[in-house]
Amino acid sequence: MTASSLPYPNVLVIAATGKTGRRVAPLLEAKGVNIRRGSRSSSPAFDWALRDTWAPALSSMDAAYVVYLPDPALPGAAEDIRAFAEVAKQQGVGKLVLLSGRGVMRSETAEQAITGSGLDWTLVRAAWFNQNFTEGDFADQVRGGTITLPMADFVEPIIDADDIAEVVAETLTSTKYNGETLNLTGPVSITHAQIAAYLSRASGRQIDYAPISMDEFRAALTEAQLPSEYIGLLLHLFEITRSGVNAEPTNEVERVLGRPATSFEAFASRAASNGELGVR
Repeated sequence: MTASSLPYPNVLVIAATGKTGRRVAPLLEAKGVNIRRGSRSSSPAFDWALRDTWAPALSSMDAAYVVYLPDPALPGAAEDIRAFAEVAKQQGVGKLVLLSGRGVMRSETAEQAITGSGLDWTLVRAAWFNQNFTEGDFADQVRGGTITLPMADFVEPIIDADDIAEVVAETLTSTKYNGETLNLTGPVSITHAQIAAYLSRASGRQIDYAPISMDEFRAALTEAQLPSEYIGLLLHLFEITRSGVNAEPTNEVERVLGRPATSFEAFASRAASNGELGVR
């Protein structure tokens, strides 16, 4: 596949050093897409907090992978994304692909800023990431040997970031998924006790799950001196998961990629082989 045969041959990848962006960019390049990596350290730079960086980053781009940091559910996100979409339209961009959260009502206004932009669009709503346990918010807990989260026996069909990246790459090299909302999950729903067991088996060391209450979780986040806005977001996301609204897995990964989504067991085995869980 060559750039000339692609519907969107030039793509801006926002948060190109993040969990999904750093995976999406090389996949697009392998498909013949010309990539511009967008971050505060790139040239041209891209910074959500500095609107005058948006137009230079979007210049000459045909599409953009939109990752709003830290999350599109936060206050002010919809306003930023709506303004970004308008700048994208002014720069001649044809398509926007937004990474959002599955079942997160607070993100819907931000999503509407994309779907109402007048541009081609795809929404990618994802479950919790497998990589949260190796390179995200919960990695330190895994390294310490005890996962302490307010999940009790609630389940979540968590998803591999590599699967998300492959789906995103498909949406940016085809018009097939224009106007679609893709709800991405792993193949099965699992408890955090099961997550700990898979990580233990893969790493060869004991990793326990010690459930805590939401109040205890809030206290721990406050003690860690996280910003109050971010604490509120994490509590909201856990409340959604505990409600069970996202408990059922979907087959969207398989529909797009033609293969089943990666299981957490396979992810844990791969992470151990890569040295991400400690030496076995």
